[in-house]
Amino acid sequence: MTSDIELLIRAAEMRRNPTEWEKRLWRELSSSKIGHKFRRQHVISPYIADFFCPAKGLIIEIDGDTHNPVKDAARDRFTASKSYQTLRFTNADVRDNIEGVLLTILAALQARPDRWSGVPHPNPSPEGEGLAR
Repeated sequence: MTSDIELLIRAAEMRRNPTEWEKRLWRELSSSKIGHKFRRQHVISPYIADFFCPAKGLIIEIDGDTHNPVKDAARDRFTASKSYQTLRFTNADVRDNIEGVLLTILAALQARPDRWSGVPHPNPSPEGEGLAR
């Protein structure tokens, strides 16, 4: 079993060395076109999500040729038990149909409730920081 520290180190390494398809999707997700913030290579122990929108609990995975459908299904059941939704796309989806990928992501974001609506944000800004008065 991999420790959380090992996962964090691996996630940092994966952020430094993304695949071509992760780079392409990240350019779109990080440009604010989609209207939601995402994290790259986010640890959801014992896994690392390619992309994660914390406000919506949406995980996006870009699957290459090495992905194992049985292990992916077990992983998706685990993250679903934590109330996360996972969208999976292939490298070819990102390469050949980035607009379709983005539309699918946007539809999933719009369909999911905000995770923190009606309750304080779990990581509030320190007193005096954040929005200007």
